[in-house]
Amino acid sequence: MKNHQLLLATLLGSASSYVLAQASASEMDASTKASSGIEEVVVTAQRREESLVDLPMSATALSGDMLKNRGVANLKDLQTASPSLSISDTGPTLSVNIRGIGIATNTPNITAGVATYVDGLFQPPIVQSSSFYDIETVEVLRGPQGTFVGNNSTGGAIFINTKSPELDTFGGYAETSVGNFNNLGLDGAVNVPVSDTLAIRLAGFKRDRDSFYQDTGPYDNDAGKLDEYSGRLGVLWAPENFELLFKAQTNKRDTGGYTAQPIPGTTYGEFRTGDAFTLAFDEDVSYEDRGDMYSLKVDYTLENGIVLRSLTGYQDKKINNVSDLDGSSAPVTVNGDIVEDYFANEKQRSQEINVISPTDGKLDWVVGGYYQKTDIDIMIVDTQAGFPTDIPGGNARTVTGLFAQGNYELLPSWEVQAGIRQSTYDVTGWGGIYVGRGIPDFPPGGLQVGDLSGDYEDDRITGKLALNHHLDNGLLYAQISTGYKPGGFNSTTSTFDAEDVTSYELGWKFSALDDRVRTQLTAFYNDYRDFQFAALETSTGVEGSENIADMTIQGIEAQVQARLGNWLLSANLGYTDSDLPGQTFVNARALPGSALGPQCPAGVPSMPPICFDYAPFTESTSGGDALYAPEWTYNVSLSYEFNLSDGLYLTPRLNYSHVDKQYTYLPYAPQSDVLDSRNLVNASLALVSEQWQLEAYGSNLTDEEYVSGQFGITEFYGAPRQYGLRLNVTF
Repeated sequence: MKNHQLLLATLLGSASSYVLAQASASEMDASTKASSGIEEVVVTAQRREESLVDLPMSATALSGDMLKNRGVANLKDLQTASPSLSISDTGPTLSVNIRGIGIATNTPNITAGVATYVDGLFQPPIVQSSSFYDIETVEVLRGPQGTFVGNNSTGGAIFINTKSPELDTFGGYAETSVGNFNNLGLDGAVNVPVSDTLAIRLAGFKRDRDSFYQDTGPYDNDAGKLDEYSGRLGVLWAPENFELLFKAQTNKRDTGGYTAQPIPGTTYGEFRTGDAFTLAFDEDVSYEDRGDMYSLKVDYTLENGIVLRSLTGYQDKKINNVSDLDGSSAPVTVNGDIVEDYFANEKQRSQEINVISPTDGKLDWVVGGYYQKTDIDIMIVDTQAGFPTDIPGGNARTVTGLFAQGNYELLPSWEVQAGIRQSTYDVTGWGGIYVGRGIPDFPPGGLQVGDLSGDYEDDRITGKLALNHHLDNGLLYAQISTGYKPGGFNSTTSTFDAEDVTSYELGWKFSALDDRVRTQLTAFYNDYRDFQFAALETSTGVEGSENIADMTIQGIEAQVQARLGNWLLSANLGYTDSDLPGQTFVNARALPGSALGPQCPAGVPSMPPICFDYAPFTESTSGGDALYAPEWTYNVSLSYEFNLSDGLYLTPRLNYSHVDKQYTYLPYAPQSDVLDSRNLVNASLALVSEQWQLEAYGSNLTDEEYVSGQFGITEFYGAPRQYGLRLNVTF
């Protein structure tokens, strides 16, 4: 920890010293392109446009150009550009955690703790790994968002906003890229103003890349490749005080299958190939996801400045995946040779209504209502040596919310902010576990050994209370906010409760040197109750959820942005301290295989997959850090702009990010239950003119091998070194 503290002091101290030393120099360079202030990124998460420096919460806001400059190509890459954020691979989904809160699992009965939105629409947990393109902004809000988001935001929320049509501009861009692993990308957009009140924007991309992996198994799988495309249509109609914005998007991604390998120290660990990028599957694997999304936002501004808003959404997302469940060529004699055929389909309909006041008086406010209906269907078939276990299932969820937030000016520069939300959650599910379908002496549809159906409902009141002091060059704030994640059911006989978070936060935001330097400093304390964790449910033999503990999580965050002369600096740092009490649980990673069946009745020996005795695999631990909660996260981006001639610039850029080790499972075994710390270095060299940019880029330049996530008893590696060229032309 002392080394991290020394690095923190050196990093921020050096940045501060450099800022002060360069102040006069930047004044002299005021005539150059680089000497302008820091790019302003508008934040819209609170339903109105706000400057980040005026937003009374800890947040990171990045424009589309900032994302490209920092090598952020998708959701998972955001952890290299924001503090206290951890995103890891978990097979069909991503596990997104902010300040150690937000774990999600792959069961349809558990919701996420960090809400992700695209163009205002809440995103289902599947199909979230698609590449970014034609992005306006990305906002990462840290801490519970109990007013505007409601449930599923105990850790925070991420808002991804794509570019919308513009009425007064014809233009766009086209980009092509080539790189190692036969990486080829095409990306572009065009904005067409049809009339004074109507505009259309078309955007899309296509990316192909060979796999980083070599499969030595009998099927010569191409797992880990990338074949991806997406297209988006935007239509804006804005006569006078009325604005209608329609967006439609479709995307498809084929990766050839999960690149999973057995976790060391688990049942199949001895069958690892010994090389991070060599696989040995004994099954024919595949993976494909598809998604369609439609949104309609309508704003009507009354004569008194009040805005009436409606946002309607529909999404349909699917996954088809066939995986080697043990990630190896382990023989049947050690319960190997397991293949899983996984299908998931999630359809979501949503409607939000807002009434938004103007901000020219002592009191401004937002009130609204929200409705969401989600239907999930899942079909899983696990087959071992020809013996099938079928797990059909799904659920129907209804989420509602009524919310309001107001800001009142107590005194000049002093403001009180209060928000409240009433949320409801209702879910009904169905499903079962059936073994032996098509096997002699078993029923034609298989023998049912588990019932996964159930229903659950809950409701909560969440919100925030803050005192804000606006300074000439910044903001001081103190706030209390609450959030919750709904409970649910594992089966007809097993339920789990909602989890709740109360967060206390102090923050200071300020700018200096004519807005060429901006900083954020935050301290937080979270009281986390009824933590939900994925646990093996012995009544069914499949993964479920349990409320395992209460805990506290506290920490600090710091962010610095500076543009001084031709230099551009961005640095982020997060420290998280947590303590999860000891637990008693079934260690699923010690089990001799998967799909073993429910707990056998007393006196009945194990007969997987009919039933299994889990008692020998039940253990207790003394506790440790919260899961997926790295103690330290920090990243730095530094660039310098050389003015070669009028309108031509050369910009070298270096990006560095660190994510501390993080535990993934309750035993805290150093060999199997931890993602080791990682240090990633990206760099680029761009030649830029007014209408084109040619860029040489490289990511993970040190070619660091690191595990990026775990799924059951298997794990995934992050991408190796990549490099290439990009050419972007604007018109």
